[in-house]
Amino acid sequence: MRQWWVMGVALWPVAALAQTGQTAQTAQGDVQVTIYNNGVSLVQDARTLTLPQGRSRQEFPDVSAQIRPETVTLSGPGVGIVEQNFDYDLLSPDKLMEKAVGRIVTIVRTNPATGAETREQARVLAANGGIVLQIGNRIEVLRDDGLPVRVVFDEVPDNLRARPTLSLTVEAAQPGPVLTRLSYLTPGLGWTSDYVALFDEKAGAIDVQGWVTLTNNTGTTFARADTLLVAGNVGGSANRFASLGDASAIEQAGTETGTRERLGDFYLYPLAERTTIANAQQKQVSFLDVKAAAARKAYEFSNGWLGGNDVPRSAATAIKFSTSRAGGLGDQLPAGTIRVYMRDARGDPQFIGENRIPHTPLGSSMSIRTGEAFDVKVKVVVAERTRQARGRWRTRMTYNLTNARDAPVTVDLAQDGLWGDVKVVEQSLTGERVSADRIEWKVPVPANGTTDLTATFDTRY
Repeated sequence: MRQWWVMGVALWPVAALAQTGQTAQTAQGDVQVTIYNNGVSLVQDARTLTLPQGRSRQEFPDVSAQIRPETVTLSGPGVGIVEQNFDYDLLSPDKLMEKAVGRIVTIVRTNPATGAETREQARVLAANGGIVLQIGNRIEVLRDDGLPVRVVFDEVPDNLRARPTLSLTVEAAQPGPVLTRLSYLTPGLGWTSDYVALFDEKAGAIDVQGWVTLTNNTGTTFARADTLLVAGNVGGSANRFASLGDASAIEQAGTETGTRERLGDFYLYPLAERTTIANAQQKQVSFLDVKAAAARKAYEFSNGWLGGNDVPRSAATAIKFSTSRAGGLGDQLPAGTIRVYMRDARGDPQFIGENRIPHTPLGSSMSIRTGEAFDVKVKVVVAERTRQARGRWRTRMTYNLTNARDAPVTVDLAQDGLWGDVKVVEQSLTGERVSADRIEWKVPVPANGTTDLTATFDTRY
């Protein structure tokens, strides 16, 4: 629909606006908002109502425009809900014209040359893709022709609201003021966590700042809300994988128990101060600030099932640290993105890479891959493969590691795909079987040098 009337809508009398409650102030009371990772939030709004004894209709403006009415509860001493209605048709030029179909409005036209105004009474016949009016004995379609035209309405329709409003019919045992708590679920509120890490390779330390980003697309501002964030995948999520990060970022899941409050199997992150979560706004709040936690740079390379690569491939660069209380970050980490910076020769922090992490327990060993190493390469060669007795095979692998840096490095080299009863018959450097299908070696490579690692595997296939 062409919104030709947006610049010229007039409402008469002006008092009609006041009756709709159109004001910058909020009707909310003491608001508590619990925001989950799955895009659903719990709003609890404590308001004092002055109720007559028996049944009465009570209105609650400034609820979420996306409220799920079936989840509404109202608690208070001697108060019960009899009926509820959610008025979600909000006041707008489009809605005014839709609700005016069949009614009389005033069309005001202004002569561009003289500024003189002419007024005509018109009945709105249709507002579907355009405005059709009956003016006297003629039918007229209002066009978007740039001429100054506006529509004057005598009143605001009762079923249009300036703000999202929940109407309840309640039964009160006694008359007088009652402190009530309105609770409901709503989509449209969300939160994500992000981390900024400054890595100091020489000091072997990392500074980590954790930020929560709040988003509000509910159509309503929540003023001075006591805000609680819940980290975890709550049942019934519309996108249950939304908060999962790269599981490979956790080398070893932690087993430490922290002091952070839990709700069932979820961790709670309350904001330290009340905050206003404005509609159509993003807000960042700090929740983690750790200085000089122990960290180191590492090079990682993983080879799949016993196969080779014709050309050398880059090892991945990773920053490794712990979330433990002793020397680590000392907290559970909600899923999010870690962005890593290092200082250049001038002392300025420069971005070197990022990676996502899943929900991470306390005491976990982390490996944040930031990119591929320019100077550290690995070439994998199937040196020999022979058939053995009883249908088994013996494969000798050679891993050639090169280092063009002027300092020695250690590469965490992994061979994956060792399923079933695969045996390591020989190895030039002792590795560690970290899982049923994976063995890892820590391979030292000298500055401007090479190292060859050989290993022989006995397999069924």
